[in-house]
Amino acid sequence: MKIDLSPQRREDRLTVNKHGDVLTINGAEYDFTDLPDGGTLPADAVDCEYIIGSVNRVNGELELILLLPHGPNASEAARFPQPIINPADGKVELPK
Repeated sequence: MKIDLSPQRREDRLTVNKHGDVLTINGAEYDFTDLPDGGTLPADAVDCEYIIGSVNRVNGELELILLLPHGPNASEAARFPQPIINPADGKVELPK
């Protein structure tokens, strides 16, 4: 799985948990298990304000972009985040 992050100055918070191809984003579950290799799911079909752009499966791996809200004193890591590659199951650590 590859999660790209798109930072945005906002006051809300983002929590992400991963279990296989299932992401739980701020308590709502999104299951991408059935997305076939080479498949694309448009962002508007997912109905999650934090998933921006389409969700793709490339060479068997999910690729998506999450909006990353950050406050006024965010670290450089939050303002210029690196992609998260193959996160382990459990809580996905996001830059603050």
